Amino acid sequence: MLRRLPPLNALKAFEAAARHESFTRAAEELCVTQGAVSHQVKALEAGIGIKLFNRERQRLMITEAGREYLAVVRDALDRIALGTEHLTQRQNSGALTVSTSPDFAAKWLVHRIGRFAATYADRPQDLGNDASRRFRA
Repeated sequence: MLRRLPPLNALKAFEAAARHESFTRAAEELCVTQGAVSHQVKALEAGIGIKLFNRERQRLMITEAGREYLAVVRDALDRIALGTEHLTQRQNSGALTVSTSPDFAAKWLVHRIGRFAATYADRPQDLGNDASRRFRA
């Protein structure tokens, strides 16, 4: 199923602008120009067909629709950040993952895995076969 998603940079620009109530401060945070943030937010508004901000002289006011969308966008960005953190922590955990065919595991690995597990008992170990079934050693 194809997802219809706005560009990530536009969502990040919108979230930062809404949080700071300022395109200028959002631009500083994102290390881009104020014009780039404004352009991203305008493109997002055009893409979804909803006005997210009222621009009044020197003030940026989030609309009610913008406030509702902000909650969704913030949750999504937080979930992406958390998922990325979990993934990188798992990759850096020092865990050894072994994936092999059942035949190799039965004839060669099974006779050696106990000794390996005892030697490295302080490290997490995953043993799985090509069918993606997982066993904890």
